[in-house]
Amino acid sequence: MTLTPESELDLLFNPSLIPQSVRDALPSDLHIRPQASSDHSRNHLPVLSVLSPTPAVAPAEYERQFHAQRACPDTYYTLVIISRETDQIVATGTLFVERKFLRGLGLVGHIEDIAVSTSQQGKKLGLRVIQALVGISEGRGCYKTILNCSKDNIPFYEKCGFTLKEHEMAKYAKDTPQMQKL
Repeated sequence: MTLTPESELDLLFNPSLIPQSVRDALPSDLHIRPQASSDHSRNHLPVLSVLSPTPAVAPAEYERQFHAQRACPDTYYTLVIISRETDQIVATGTLFVERKFLRGLGLVGHIEDIAVSTSQQGKKLGLRVIQALVGISEGRGCYKTILNCSKDNIPFYEKCGFTLKEHEMAKYAKDTPQMQKL
């Protein structure tokens, strides 16, 4: 199976934002690119399910969410690593850029949803996703890039250059339709 050329895909952002150094560090059987509107059929949600329960989403719903994110230019940067052999996603991650009033109207990059297919773990794909997202964040001019992770994942993110700072707090809405599906 061959990869669909990027020029034929409906992409979330310009692929030139992905650092060449990350592209060069990937094995030749893998390709990194922005998320495409058609990635529902390339195993995107099953890869994300290594993080959290991922309820079934119809392809049309997936595309609606994709286009809603793309309608916010310079904000969402989801990228995927694709197997050239199968044209299936094996790793993914997202950066979203927050516009601040602090720091001279600065920008902060937030990394979310780093996931690597269980069959591909241990091959430094998570590191490559993080490197690409940090490169995009810095290229956009973000004064910092932050993420939340479980205690067990702290050593991995320290290897990626992150340091422990402060504590995460969360309050989940109990009665939202999204929480009821989980």
